[in-house]
Amino acid sequence: MKLLYSFIIIATFMPFAVESLPANLSRQNLNITLSNPVTVRHAGDASGRLFIAEQGGAIKIYNGTSLLPTDFLNISTNVLNPQFSEQGLLGLDFDPNYSSNGYFYVYYSQAYTGTNVNINHFSVIERYTVSNDPAIADPNSGQIIMRIPQPYSNHNGGDIHFGPDGYLYIGLGDGGASNDPENRSQDLTSLLGKILRIDVSSIDPVYANSFEFITNTCGLDSTEGSYKIPHDNPFINNIGSCAEIWALGLRNPYRWSFDKLTGDMIIGDVGQFDYEEVNFQLSTSTGGENYGWRCREGAHNNPNPNTSCIGGETFVDPIIDIPRISPSLSENCSVMGGYVYRGNAIPSLQGSYIFSDYCNGEINITSSVIDNWTFEILEDIGFGTRGFGEDEQGEIYHIYNNSIFKFILNPE
Repeated sequence: MKLLYSFIIIATFMPFAVESLPANLSRQNLNITLSNPVTVRHAGDASGRLFIAEQGGAIKIYNGTSLLPTDFLNISTNVLNPQFSEQGLLGLDFDPNYSSNGYFYVYYSQAYTGTNVNINHFSVIERYTVSNDPAIADPNSGQIIMRIPQPYSNHNGGDIHFGPDGYLYIGLGDGGASNDPENRSQDLTSLLGKILRIDVSSIDPVYANSFEFITNTCGLDSTEGSYKIPHDNPFINNIGSCAEIWALGLRNPYRWSFDKLTGDMIIGDVGQFDYEEVNFQLSTSTGGENYGWRCREGAHNNPNPNTSCIGGETFVDPIIDIPRISPSLSENCSVMGGYVYRGNAIPSLQGSYIFSDYCNGEINITSSVIDNWTFEILEDIGFGTRGFGEDEQGEIYHIYNNSIFKFILNPE
């Protein structure tokens, strides 16, 4: 049974086209054996391949029929992935020029062996290069781009995407524990609770000579100059602020994406006690949006805010604001942000956003008009949605427990 929900928001957004779901919309199991898959990506190389990252550290290739027998890359010896944790290999994306340079990037958790009690582990962004065999990456090609100290084990975020501008965007949670105890999401001297935006391309001659004067970078990197700050990042001229920051006020943006057609950013931000939320940023944004955490949860004041939430701040309301209702595993507990459908196989879904929740299992598909986003529930499949993926044609995949499903239309 399909149910319809409606959420009213303040800002105005581009309407989505779909208004009802086709009766023969379904999910097709790819029937491949995986272990804790977390993301599905394509390389943008017209190969038709899907690259599937597993939390333990392996990246596998699906060629449209089956998994290749050899991992594309396996960095499990580098990855911190305790059982039932939020750590591990969490993100993957391919350089916009992958076909010519062979670069791809991963986000993973790395163990910390020092004595600083304020560091639990590191979040690492690392670049690898494909080998002469297009089905195998060079395991010795890794170059760490950035390391971010994490104070607690949870709320790592983890999704990374190249934006339509060619820059790498990184989603980071607030550092963990409960209620962001150190108020990192609102703190511009911390990278945590933010979306970051960095340049990992060759040096741009327009501002290469000024790079040495950008001293307010907060990421730790193993090779000096392994990333640069785009000259139009919103906080680049704020002395004391981390210049990598693009947006702030997020709790745990575990899964998010760019609209393949419009370039708009849509962020699933995991809630704490009362609300799950989906946030939206237009492609024309100049950055700096504050999505409210921990002053607010969703579009609601946090009953236990930090004293720094003095009032008068400008917050951006979520486009979808879902009550948790109860802590039951059958209720909302962890929003799984998805993708806007831009494929050709299901015309009636064109422009619809597909998302779910790890606990309640409802696959939600939006229909939107100005100031009023609604969604229908395609089906309730139960506990275990881990995310979504998109292929080069814009078709969408659902990551459910240890399986991958593709959205299709069954023959009528």
